[in-house]
Amino acid sequence: MDYGRIPGIDVPVSRLIQGTLRLGQMDPDAAFAFLDGVLEAGCTAFDTAAVYARGASESVLGDWLERRGVRDRVVVIGKGCHPVFGSGVERVTPEDLRADLTASLERLRIDAIDLYLLHRDDPKLHPGIILEALNEERAKGRIRAFGASNWTHERLAQANEYAHARGLVPFVASSPGFSLAHPVTLWPGCVSIHPTHTPEAIAWYRETRLPVLAWSPLASGFFGGRYARNAQTPPEDSWERTVLDFYGSEENFERLERLARLAQRRGVTVAQAALAYVFHFELDLYAVIGPKSAPEFATCSEALAIRFSAEELAELEPKAP
Repeated sequence: MDYGRIPGIDVPVSRLIQGTLRLGQMDPDAAFAFLDGVLEAGCTAFDTAAVYARGASESVLGDWLERRGVRDRVVVIGKGCHPVFGSGVERVTPEDLRADLTASLERLRIDAIDLYLLHRDDPKLHPGIILEALNEERAKGRIRAFGASNWTHERLAQANEYAHARGLVPFVASSPGFSLAHPVTLWPGCVSIHPTHTPEAIAWYRETRLPVLAWSPLASGFFGGRYARNAQTPPEDSWERTVLDFYGSEENFERLERLARLAQRRGVTVAQAALAYVFHFELDLYAVIGPKSAPEFATCSEALAIRFSAEELAELEPKAP
């Protein structure tokens, strides 16, 4: 495992971050065994959110932290201010921030969240309003550092310019989607970066060195080995249909096939090759992944040692800078 440092956080942050989206749906004993194994495999950072399993994922994670006594070894990454599902109502306000943070701290059974991310943006809102509120929560000791998920780099730049001009603490991390695949569509309000489709965003992150916590580096499982261009039958599973809706374009199937050929030559899995790809862009990068077992997490960690040549990168994405 490799580790990095994020300003405001004392514990080294593992370059692979375990997501907890499905944690609240697991049997408690199985969830504890899973978290034990991932921690043993070198993971120090766990990504959760107020909306995951309607708060149940936070409750399971908090119970594990308390019962195992590992709070001082773990970086908790929380998210709040997600819009109301299906309503279109934005919730990036100081009031919603306080409410979501209070509820998350209670479920997690901790005094402070190490890195708190705004789960979405409201482009109509001046970023200074929510930035002031985040600074207040940090001053109270309820969060140690903060950032944003699904904000464009232009909005992040605007927010941090505001912070620097007023002596406030700025955003110290960003969490966009980032993988070899370029999404056709995503959930409302999500932001994804890509070396070919958004090269200006890649260049901005490279220049600013703002830590990037990339979600869906495996394109929600599109690069997990279950998908092929000429599948004989359409997937029956609703999640697999969603993945195809998001990533099942001709362009992405071509990327999948190029990735599979390279993975075979290098003697690695397609998933390992896809994960290794996102670490090749000179960014301060961390990858949020969703393995379902500790051995699967350990297999993913092997991708950190894979290095592609410039020629191999060009083969995977010929148009990338």
